[in-house]
Amino acid sequence: MKLSVGPILYLWERATVLAFYESLCAAPVDIVYLGEVACSKRRLLRKEDWHSIAEMLRAAGKEVVVSTLALAEAESEPDALARLVEGADGLVEANDYACIECLAGRPFVAGPHLNVYNEATLHLLARHGARRWVAPVELPLAIVAALATLRPDNLEVEMFADGRLPLSFSARCFTAGSLDRGKDECEFVCADYPDTLHSRDDRPFPALNGIQTQSAAVYNLLPRVQSMRNAGVDVLRLSPQSRDFIAVVAAFRDALRGVVSRAVPSALPGRYCDGYLDGAAALILAGHGPPPPPSS
Repeated sequence: MKLSVGPILYLWERATVLAFYESLCAAPVDIVYLGEVACSKRRLLRKEDWHSIAEMLRAAGKEVVVSTLALAEAESEPDALARLVEGADGLVEANDYACIECLAGRPFVAGPHLNVYNEATLHLLARHGARRWVAPVELPLAIVAALATLRPDNLEVEMFADGRLPLSFSARCFTAGSLDRGKDECEFVCADYPDTLHSRDDRPFPALNGIQTQSAAVYNLLPRVQSMRNAGVDVLRLSPQSRDFIAVVAAFRDALRGVVSRAVPSALPGRYCDGYLDGAAALILAGHGPPPPPSS
């Protein structure tokens, strides 16, 4: 099995992003996804920065994939998507079906935000050029295993394995709205509010990341690596966190070698969960993972 690093889902400062990708050069990962998935307004890095990062990672032996927006809605975004696809060197991860149209038969990765739930859709995407399929995070492992058995030849299967689950996207920015600001006047406040919402009975619910809703608990499948291998999964995706990420990578690399002895550190608040892996939403795994942050 391979390890991949998904695109950064949060708004990090430019220096933090550059340092993060530099640290991946020596890390035991095989694939790195670059680009903005959540919000087209997040442009702290220039086109030249992304090009330099990609060249650096390729020189270190990593496969680089360019990720695209999961929700293209503004009039300017389809044109920007077409330019991104045209200028991409290597595989593109399509997270919206409009991107597949832009790719016009080029090989691509079918991202986790495409609605792919059956064999017919998998084969349709393969005919359009898909070389890897990232399963939606809400699919139980049993269904992923069934689809892995029925997949077209030469199509890899990838699963999200660590990080907050990206659950949904909205045309409105939740974070800006919570401060009575419009989406166009957000001033990038999502960088300051990565916290978890709580329900009326004071239980953790979702985390808001601009227009994206994420799980409150941190998805962690380290104890289930062998189950995913048995299900025919080829690639495990680790979602970036700003601290301790290399230790997360090391723990999963050990697990792929048959050693599951270390806990996965997390810079994200909240306990761990295994999401929809067994067919129902597991919000929290009791006794598994770091303690919740102290209440204010």
